[in-house]
Amino acid sequence: HLVISTVTGSFKKFEGNMITEGDDFNNAKVNFSMEVNSIDTNQQMRDEHLKGRDFFEADKYPKITFQSTSFAKDGNDYTMTGNLTLKGVTKPVELNVEYGGSEKNSYGQLKHGFEISGTINRKEFGMTYNAITEAGGLTLGEDIKFVANIQVAELVEVAV
Repeated sequence: HLVISTVTGSFKKFEGNMITEGDDFNNAKVNFSMEVNSIDTNQQMRDEHLKGRDFFEADKYPKITFQSTSFAKDGNDYTMTGNLTLKGVTKPVELNVEYGGSEKNSYGQLKHGFEISGTINRKEFGMTYNAITEAGGLTLGEDIKFVANIQVAELVEVAV
């Protein structure tokens, strides 16, 4: 905001999955999507503006999707690359994946924790709206930073 501070928000409706063979997650396949209309920045007027033509165009492009093309170990963590589709534009992106560990929950189900982070330039996805302040400065920066904290439950496939 005003290129001096950050506005935060989240998508309240999303889904995804991760498929991997083995215990190290190398070459995992990750897919996720978010419903644009579920955006929440804690200010209704801003949320409605973000859903409109100046930004996401939620009526025309209701979902943001990601499909991984690579998930590779990078030290103790991972680097994930894939195709992000936002506002009808698909671009390759590289994301940092911090592995938080694995633990069984109280029901004995194994869970794995990850924090995914990255930055994209909104203009590359057709979101070019901006305005000028009275002092001549821009009201919006171009970079969108994002963080996703996810927990994946292990499902074991059994051959019959």
